Amino acid sequence: MARAEALVVGGGVSGLTTAVVLAESGRPVRLVSDRAPEHTTSAVAGALWEPYLAEPRERVADWAFATLPELTELARRPAETGVRLVEGVKAQRTADPVPPWWLPRLPGALRPLGPDEVPRGYRSGYAATMPLLDMPTYLAHLERRLVAAGGTVERRRLTSLAEADAPLVVNCSGLGARELVPDRQLRPIQGQLVVVENPGVERWLVVEPTDGEENVYLFPQPFGLVLGGTALRDRWATAPDPELAARVVARCAEIHPEIATARVLGHRVGLRPARPAVRLEAERVRDGRLVVHNYGHGGCGVTVSWACAREAAGLLPPD
Repeated sequence: MARAEALVVGGGVSGLTTAVVLAESGRPVRLVSDRAPEHTTSAVAGALWEPYLAEPRERVADWAFATLPELTELARRPAETGVRLVEGVKAQRTADPVPPWWLPRLPGALRPLGPDEVPRGYRSGYAATMPLLDMPTYLAHLERRLVAAGGTVERRRLTSLAEADAPLVVNCSGLGARELVPDRQLRPIQGQLVVVENPGVERWLVVEPTDGEENVYLFPQPFGLVLGGTALRDRWATAPDPELAARVVARCAEIHPEIATARVLGHRVGLRPARPAVRLEAERVRDGRLVVHNYGHGGCGVTVSWACAREAAGLLPPD
């Protein structure tokens, strides 16, 4: 007996990863999105593996640490996948570094910085080697992998889940679920980045803990140096704010002064899909169809992507 077709709604990292998992398991899959992957919120991400801006913490940690080996394996083919293992620093202003909440789940992942390793303007921190993703390349890799496994991609807009024309539906629509479901618990957390020519920065840097809604991070990517950033709740604008951009560059230049004169290559703004808790569950809707929801991953969609995709796939009937 042929397996029932699944329709995945959403072309960002959650939708693509879920569709890949389903297609590679032998399930007929269609992915529907009104935007190409390079135009989704996922494409704007920095994107460093780390649990960030998502709840509940314990479930997020479980998904994150289950996804980490997958990304580490993909980093063996960086040119193809866009995933690299890159050394970096989590900088702090306190004299004694405060470990991130998830460190007990991954002992030995971070090591305290020596006095000569602490970035300019900071007093302590940790060093680590983590997956860092060039998101446009990574999303293109996932789409190729989906098609190679027999999945198909449709570019069209759905105004409700009732328009999803398949017996099984997996809703990975991110912030779009606010209208599609509808789910009014979903709220945006706006992130604004600046991309500049890299003046020679080789290590990523994240300031921890973040200070309010504007913070500091630097991610060296093949296409340039990504400077961040912001985490502005309930901010819906997707046009870059020149004043915010100037502050982002200035904060990063305090650490690497050469950034102040680096040529700006572009600006990026994305809306992280946040809710009180990630929604990953099955629901039987009015017309009797099964809908599996996989959205609301906040600032760590990439970080939890493979584990959430596999859990979502496991909520579908086997045939």
